[in-house]
Amino acid sequence: MTAHPRMEWMVPRLYRGRPALDALIVGAGQSGMCIGFALMRERVRNILLIDRAPEGREGIWSAFARMPTLRSPKDQTGPDLGMPSLTFEAWYDAVKGPGSFAGLGLIPTDAWHDYLQWYRRVLALPIRNDVAATAIAPAELDDGGRCLLVTLSTGEVLAARKLVLATGQDGTGEWWMPDFVRALPPDRRAHTCEAIDFERLRGRTVAVLGTGASAMDNAAVALEHGADVHLFCRRAEPSVVQRYRWLTFAGFLRHLGEMPDEWRWRIMRNILSAREGFPADTYRRVMAFPNFTMQLGRNWTDARMEDGRIRLETERGPFHADYAICGTGIRQDVHLRPELAGFAGKIALWSHRYTPPPGEDDELLGAYPYLGPDYAFLERTPGEAPFLADIHLFGIGSTVSFGPSGSSINAMTTAVPKVVAGVTRGLFAGDLQRHWQSLLAYDVKQVELDWNRMERGD
Repeated sequence: MTAHPRMEWMVPRLYRGRPALDALIVGAGQSGMCIGFALMRERVRNILLIDRAPEGREGIWSAFARMPTLRSPKDQTGPDLGMPSLTFEAWYDAVKGPGSFAGLGLIPTDAWHDYLQWYRRVLALPIRNDVAATAIAPAELDDGGRCLLVTLSTGEVLAARKLVLATGQDGTGEWWMPDFVRALPPDRRAHTCEAIDFERLRGRTVAVLGTGASAMDNAAVALEHGADVHLFCRRAEPSVVQRYRWLTFAGFLRHLGEMPDEWRWRIMRNILSAREGFPADTYRRVMAFPNFTMQLGRNWTDARMEDGRIRLETERGPFHADYAICGTGIRQDVHLRPELAGFAGKIALWSHRYTPPPGEDDELLGAYPYLGPDYAFLERTPGEAPFLADIHLFGIGSTVSFGPSGSSINAMTTAVPKVVAGVTRGLFAGDLQRHWQSLLAYDVKQVELDWNRMERGD
């Protein structure tokens, strides 16, 4: 009912005699699948999604999302792209019974995960699991057009005209923790993004660095497994303001990327530098345990093993723990990603394109990629890497350029159509000569015959 225009318009282009993919999407979590669905609706069907995780383990929801419910309001739409029968509400009522969604508070995390698995099945998305992209290089199609060669962890090389990196939070950097914590034995420390055997922490003292929502979630799970948990905050007071709630309105989500650089920088610096506060439900979750302590104004400055335990140096003296968890977020550095490493120095960053006024400088924000209006990488030096225009980034790295468009459910409905339009625009532009020849060869008489047949009902 909503398939217009239905005409197929893509013809495979060849690389060494074999059809190249029109689009390869790296990452088959909620964002990658939504982009794949949107491309298929635009009649770009020669696509593939790949994900390094096994089937059913893509994204964060069955991995390290350790909250019982989503933080987004339940009526927030996203992957459905405006199709009511694909909404979480429609799925939930079909599975749980009519009216079930109305009685729901927040969406349970495991229910959202199940919904995404259904979404994958019902749309028959072409996804290949257990494979990662390890390198990207420019190449030419057999007819002289541009393409990318993507090396996979299996050793295979795929040719694709367009590449979308839906690689999540660390897609243009890494999950960061202080070097002195990373130097601890691996079985004594973890980042919140890692697999953690919480049962092993029963009866132990666990130190958590950070007071964001993820740090709180991990503290809560450790408490629920019988650990004694101390959560450390470098500020005298933790942040309880959730600025991401403020920005969830159409004007911001749809148009921030079109605003002048100084406004994009100023707004996102205010939001990102303040850090996201933890939700009230998360706070209540940890405060329900008497063996939870929040250590305010006590940042970690060093760590080492001492007599079989971790000795943490803090601004208020040492603290001893059995296990350390870092809820310290991510760091942007395109050089750290193996698939980008070969040309990372050619990617334009915000530090290359914008000089903030005194008092608004921020080295961390300057490391974010400076993206084009279609979410594509831009060249640091014009003319040195034109193939970057064919690599579109849809992850945390797009935050300074567009807001939280590549990292949250609330921005999907406005952000995914933009990146998809960028992909289809590039595919159309690359095929202009073919479309021109098709127009010249168009048989008007045949069209008239078809019209007459339709009028007769043949």
